[in-house]
Amino acid sequence: MHVQFRRLSLMHFRNHVEADLQLGPQVNCFIGPNGVGKTNLLDAIHYLSLCKSYFDPIDQNNIRHGEDVFLLKGSVAGEEDDELSCSVRRGQKKVFLRNRKEYDRLADHVGRYPCVMITPYDGQLVLEGSELRRKFLDGLIAQFDRGYLDALVRYNRALAQRNVMLKRMAERGGAGPTDVEPWDDQLITHGTTVHAGRSAFLEELVPLVEQHYQGISNGPERIALEYRTPLQASSMAELLKEAWERDRNALHTTSGVHKDDLLFLIDDRPLKRFGSQGQQKTFLIALKLAQFDLTRTRAGRKPVLMLDDIFDKLDPQRMRHLLQLLAGHRFGQVLITDTDAQRLHRALDGLDLDVRFYHLDHDKAIHMETLERTVAG
Repeated sequence: MHVQFRRLSLMHFRNHVEADLQLGPQVNCFIGPNGVGKTNLLDAIHYLSLCKSYFDPIDQNNIRHGEDVFLLKGSVAGEEDDELSCSVRRGQKKVFLRNRKEYDRLADHVGRYPCVMITPYDGQLVLEGSELRRKFLDGLIAQFDRGYLDALVRYNRALAQRNVMLKRMAERGGAGPTDVEPWDDQLITHGTTVHAGRSAFLEELVPLVEQHYQGISNGPERIALEYRTPLQASSMAELLKEAWERDRNALHTTSGVHKDDLLFLIDDRPLKRFGSQGQQKTFLIALKLAQFDLTRTRAGRKPVLMLDDIFDKLDPQRMRHLLQLLAGHRFGQVLITDTDAQRLHRALDGLDLDVRFYHLDHDKAIHMETLERTVAG
């Protein structure tokens, strides 16, 4: 069983004026030169799955230039298809509907129709700072653990309030640690929950990443994903007590789960510094395939898998591994973007899959020619 989007429509989303297309149950390929909006089609699916863009978290930035609103609609296969819609109007809040009923909380939708995206943009997970990796980890866990999401929101709220209090205390002078006890109590309670959730999730994730990396690379190097947190050595209460003077001088909370990081290692050294571009790409693909496996297990069905412009960046061995997984029906519905139609035709020939091609060009960015075929092995 897998999540399957049957239909997707867009209005004034990114560079699309309007688009409407039917999607096949297995492999859907969006072909065309750079800049015609292929990736934006995948991002529309991401919006309908997780209530936000994969690339730009500010909703209004995704409204087409010169317009006031964007609208996304999709239908998801089931006994009776679920109808989803997401609209954003400048200056107003996002409206998200399922079967014409608005959610009280967007969090109630997240996890219902899971998806996994693999894109060159993922390289930032290796190259950028710890905040991006924390957000990636939190996003994975929060899809399927409402208790974790609630604890994370409450922790961040208490953290912001404590930081405000530290600044006010500096202005008034003469305050002590008892003045922030109400916020400390919340940080201790919710920070402990967040730490436990991250630790348990990574115990499942790390072996899958290692397994996929070896399957793709078949090389001698060893990779690791290490959870670095100040709570490894001390409790949250001890951290806050020890850091009091430092916090008061810095005017913000200097220790806690908001300082956690994920270290990507190759042969016990930082992947960012010592991994080749090929090794970094392999690590990221392995990480996303592990995400797919865990999401499938927790959701009870296969998420939509979206491969954005990655075949151009893969050597033949890594491409072959992904195609073997496709051929083995490891995935459910798959959406692929590429600039080279012939490359995808050659890659998918001979696979026992329903493959559909949608061609986009600069002159007709909103009109998609659909070539439908079933490739028999």
